[in-house]
Amino acid sequence: MTISKDPLHGKTLEAILTELVAHYGWEKLGQHIRINCFIKDPSIKSSLTFLRKTPWARKKTETLYIELTDKK
Repeated sequence: MTISKDPLHGKTLEAILTELVAHYGWEKLGQHIRINCFIKDPSIKSSLTFLRKTPWARKKTETLYIELTDKK
């Protein structure tokens, strides 16, 4: 059995977003990734809807998560 080196392996988008919000908070997250769903009336549900429909925003979110986990 091989162990995946992909830091996103086994992580749902919701888990990634929840961890980012717990670490940064919505305000700082919105400063890192300038999208309205993180800045104006943010919620996990609305952000997930947007990120699932918008590949570039999802990629930025996943990249920020990888940077966060690399620091740990």
